[in-house]
Amino acid sequence: MSEGSSKLCGFVSTREIVIEWGQCDPAGIVYYPRYFDIFNESTVQLFAAAGYEKKQMQRDFGIIGYPMITTNATFHSPCTYSDRIVIRSGVIGWGRSSFEIRHELSKGKVLAVEAYEKRVWAVHDEATGRIRGSAAPQEVVERMLTVNSA
Repeated sequence: MSEGSSKLCGFVSTREIVIEWGQCDPAGIVYYPRYFDIFNESTVQLFAAAGYEKKQMQRDFGIIGYPMITTNATFHSPCTYSDRIVIRSGVIGWGRSSFEIRHELSKGKVLAVEAYEKRVWAVHDEATGRIRGSAAPQEVVERMLTVNSA
């Protein structure tokens, strides 16, 4: 699958990173849990690129964060130390209090990894003292589903 056949729509964030030695296993390829660190940071950067820095969202919307409840990845091609990779991320759907994100990690024109996350817009419930899901503000939902020009 090439970059041109992306399944992303709506607001998309793109970032480039270089794979570091410490992200690799003894075989010299990225140790699979390290991809999930990359995807987690890509989610943070996705919201920041849309104008929603995490601290600002905590302050303005009263969330404690957006914890992951489901994740998976499909590995098509290995990445190794010093590879330059591009990660494209976007929200692909919204539920009542959850949302789904897709990440596409490419090495050159080759799609190396596809990943999926389901996260919850989480707030602190003062009545129970627990964390619970809450509906995301409509402005955030609309922004994340709007195609950007980048």
